[in-house]
Amino acid sequence: MNELRDKNGLTEEEFLRQYDADKYPKPALTADVVIFRTFKDGREPDVLLIKRGGHPFLGCYAFPGGFSNKNEPVEETAKRELLEETGIEGIDPQMVGVYSKPGRDPRGWTVSVAYTAAFDAGEVKAEAGDDAAAVEWIPVSKAQTLRLAFDHDEIFADALETFPG
Repeated sequence: MNELRDKNGLTEEEFLRQYDADKYPKPALTADVVIFRTFKDGREPDVLLIKRGGHPFLGCYAFPGGFSNKNEPVEETAKRELLEETGIEGIDPQMVGVYSKPGRDPRGWTVSVAYTAAFDAGEVKAEAGDDAAAVEWIPVSKAQTLRLAFDHDEIFADALETFPG
């Protein structure tokens, strides 16, 4: 059987041997997680924010998240970072969107995949860990008035559109 060849006469194996992956710059990949806490008594839901314990945006509110490890699916990054920064596990994250605006992170070209999940109050406890200096449950209406780190204001607005509560 003849192997398929491209316009340069190369098989896929030959092409890959000469391919230079460094020809194209690559962004860092991150995941951010917007967690809502709902109440059975109908009161306004809360959203979980961390206070950043390091630069950039030291001391600012942000959503839990961080960088993907090599060969780690970004959905797993979301779960791992949420666990490391807040102690929360067992989420079924739903994708909110992909955020890639140039300059969104002062450290360099960073693309983030944002996720959301919701819990009933009492089902989840959060505790600061890793590079989160603190975690806080904040009513959604109050959180909407805060200036969040990076482009988390935009992520929050988009998460609210998908939030069923």
